[in-house]
Amino acid sequence: MTATHVDVLIVGAGLSGVNAAYRLRTRTPRRTYAILEARDAIGGTWDQFRYPGIRSDSDMFTLGYPFRPWPDPQAIADGPSILRYVRETASMFGIDRQIRFGHKVVSASWSTVDARWSVEAVHDGEPVTYTCSFLYLCSGYYSYDSGHVVDFPGQDSFTGQIVHPQFWPEDLDYTDKNVVVIGSGATAVTLVPAMTDKAAHVTMLQRSPSYVVARPQQDALANKIRQRLPGRLGHRAVRAKNLAFSTVFFQFMRRFPDRAAALLRKGAAAALGDSVPVDPHFVPRYKPWDQRLCLVPDGDLFNALRSKRASVVTDHIETFTPDGIRLTSGRELRADVIVTATGLKMVAVGGLRLTVDGKPVDPSNATVYKGMMLSGVPNFAWCVGYANNSWTLRADLTSRYVCRLLNHMDRRHYTICTPTLSPRDSGGGRPILDLTSGYIKRAEAILPKQGARRPWRSRQTYILDHLDLTYTPVADGVMRFARA
Repeated sequence: MTATHVDVLIVGAGLSGVNAAYRLRTRTPRRTYAILEARDAIGGTWDQFRYPGIRSDSDMFTLGYPFRPWPDPQAIADGPSILRYVRETASMFGIDRQIRFGHKVVSASWSTVDARWSVEAVHDGEPVTYTCSFLYLCSGYYSYDSGHVVDFPGQDSFTGQIVHPQFWPEDLDYTDKNVVVIGSGATAVTLVPAMTDKAAHVTMLQRSPSYVVARPQQDALANKIRQRLPGRLGHRAVRAKNLAFSTVFFQFMRRFPDRAAALLRKGAAAALGDSVPVDPHFVPRYKPWDQRLCLVPDGDLFNALRSKRASVVTDHIETFTPDGIRLTSGRELRADVIVTATGLKMVAVGGLRLTVDGKPVDPSNATVYKGMMLSGVPNFAWCVGYANNSWTLRADLTSRYVCRLLNHMDRRHYTICTPTLSPRDSGGGRPILDLTSGYIKRAEAILPKQGARRPWRSRQTYILDHLDLTYTPVADGVMRFARA
């Protein structure tokens, strides 16, 4: 059977995939493209996760698309609103017509002779093949098939229900039940206040705390700006304001971690009052932004703890019991439902098997070029957003650069582009995401690495990345071009 060929094949129809398709349509309009989506719906993360209270942990004026202003007044939006926004955007620009649903990509092989990728997918249980001149992965960095699962001692003895947030049962009824949420990250701090409306009591059980910061769900200044400035101009002004704030905030925390930690603890203490002691429950062992901050809109987590509808316990699990969890301190937590918010399972390059001219590509041995391409792998990009800012800020820069690269190749009649690592640039050793979060540390052995210096070193700073990816020459001596 003849394979379907397109100029650019996008993998993933989530926030990043829709963004990539828009940029290709508008910046390289002569190129054909298609999107392969493993699921049966648009939305990616925002369609997969259905747990109570799911929301953005970045403001929507930067998490939203720069070419389609976020329409709602909420700066911190709920998951269903974000999903609707992504789907409306795909429909508005005709992107949904280019999506092939139910196509799970499993492998891709590059041929230098043909200057094209052969991409194998599974659809309705049958193998299908696509070929493309450029392969663009927009499927993120975590597994959609499984989360990080911890085999807790005595887990099989628990007589209640155990739930992982990534696969939330639609029929789960926790009304008037005791719920224990295991974890201290973004998912846990979202679930705890959201479940208090029905549950008898919700306990957040954490082995070690995270930095938690409250932020208004609505940005009053942003809404005033949007009222006074028309459409896109207002959106750009708010976006610039929030970019400036997040950049200064991040740099302050990185440069003055002790002062930043003290301010974060002071903020938590003020929000909690006398209801919950800050130490040990909100005093992490790491420095601010060694891990991503947990954002709570309108301080909902603090409000739930202060009202006694929820509680926080900092301890270690000794074993599950038939009625709940026994801790190493000897304390027992009764539970009808246990939610294991233990994190994501990361995968490199979407878990695809890559080969170049018959040789397997091991992503862990590759070095990342400009935060998106792998050394020695031609005509290939992997969209990875920011870890310290809104995902879409970096995703959009990546898609715009891919278009710059493709247009450069068109003008000079090149068919192959390969980022090529020299010995002096190798040896950085840091993973592509330079945080100490558990889900990243667990995946260090499989992730691509950063090099010793630019363009192999990622800076995680939007302004510098914008200048680099928008204005520096595509032909930088590192990217090698050829004609098949």
